Amino acid sequence: MSLLVLIGRILFSALFIGAAIGHLSAAKDTARYAASRAVPSPLLAVYASGVAMLAAGASVLLGAWGDLGSLVLVVFLVPTAFLMHAFWKETDAETKQHEMIHFNKDLALAGAALVFFAVFAYTADLGLTLTEPAFTLR
Repeated sequence: MSLLVLIGRILFSALFIGAAIGHLSAAKDTARYAASRAVPSPLLAVYASGVAMLAAGASVLLGAWGDLGSLVLVVFLVPTAFLMHAFWKETDAETKQHEMIHFNKDLALAGAALVFFAVFAYTADLGLTLTEPAFTLR
């Protein structure tokens, strides 16, 4: 099982590490988009979310308090779904569909992050990890 958990961690965290790099390398453009969604202090929000995604993704990947990293991803993803992808506010059908896909993707990823939290907190067979989980719920 440890090999499957490790492969899952690699595949899952790659999305967040890649997104974080994109966030941070194009921060001004990303902040303009965030501003269009009425995010307060958009440039600061972009940097904070980019760092959070990078740290949490690396945490899950490396198994360095991966349970804590998983929770950070949940805390990032749920508000992001509602703030950035409010499909119910869109009037254009194509834009509405696009935002609904992203909204559902963010909620599904939040669910997967909760599963990773449980895996880290409840399972001893985690594959290669740098630390023990921050929470032990066994």
